[in-house]
Amino acid sequence: MPNIPHSLPTGTRLDNYIIRKTLGGGGFSVVYLAEEVDTGRTAAIKEYMPGKLAVRADDLTVRASSGDAQDRFQRGRNLFFQEASTLAALRHPNIVEVRTFFNANGTVYMAMAYEEGKNLQHYISARKGRLSERFLLTVFPPLLDALRLIHDQGYLHLDIKPGNIHVRPGGSPLLLDFGAVHRRRASRQQQLGQVTSAGFSPIEQYNRTGYVGPWTDIYAIGASMRACIEGRPPLDARERNSRDALRPAGEAFRRQYSAPLLEAMDWALEVDPLLRPQNVDDLLQALPRLEPEEAGDDVAAGLLERLAAMTRDRS
Repeated sequence: MPNIPHSLPTGTRLDNYIIRKTLGGGGFSVVYLAEEVDTGRTAAIKEYMPGKLAVRADDLTVRASSGDAQDRFQRGRNLFFQEASTLAALRHPNIVEVRTFFNANGTVYMAMAYEEGKNLQHYISARKGRLSERFLLTVFPPLLDALRLIHDQGYLHLDIKPGNIHVRPGGSPLLLDFGAVHRRRASRQQQLGQVTSAGFSPIEQYNRTGYVGPWTDIYAIGASMRACIEGRPPLDARERNSRDALRPAGEAFRRQYSAPLLEAMDWALEVDPLLRPQNVDDLLQALPRLEPEEAGDDVAAGLLERLAAMTRDRS
């Protein structure tokens, strides 16, 4: 069990859920495995708990660690509540399902469907990139379909990266972590400062007057795809904007991957937002398609290979 400071003890009741164990945590939240009291269904409970801004009292309540932290704690709690309410309204098989969200213990919780699997960054790190074309074309088209719904509802995700992509057994992906989600604005002047992730955020997210839109999330998709191949994030967009030393994928990986896949990736990773695909459908049309019998998952294939090796060893 992960050692997460300030996590709730096993057996704690939250609304209609009982905490069974702590699954993990980050800078702003803790995630628990829980059981729904009425139905016995398993759930993942995400709690707003910013470790640098808050403390947990003996009665389990969460409060700002100091008067100076109060405003930031409250602002973060409001954004967390916004994330939960946004997710609860988005229903798609490749977007994490939020069943309910509620206030308790001085903070906010969201109850999500628990899904087996691991995040995409785990597979990138374990294999140092080099994930197959079949894997990419199993994972990313469903993600793009989910992204289409998000954009059609007037939202932008703005924090797509391998750590926020969950891969279920069989290769079906889930888009996670909508903490940076924003309503799409009508003009540059209305854009708010954004969360950024080096290598995955495009240049317009670093500029307060940068015009973010669907093309912004598309850059992050292209960067995540390239990380699956290269094993690391692409060059930071700010460096590329000054002097673009990123070798095109169409040149760097042409012996291992098909030209249509690499060309689509390079298109998504254009530094200039106007040169990128302007919407999800543009990128989907550029990607090659898997035949139904070819679709699969490197993870499942690797497991089968290990099972086969074990069988050979016993014979």
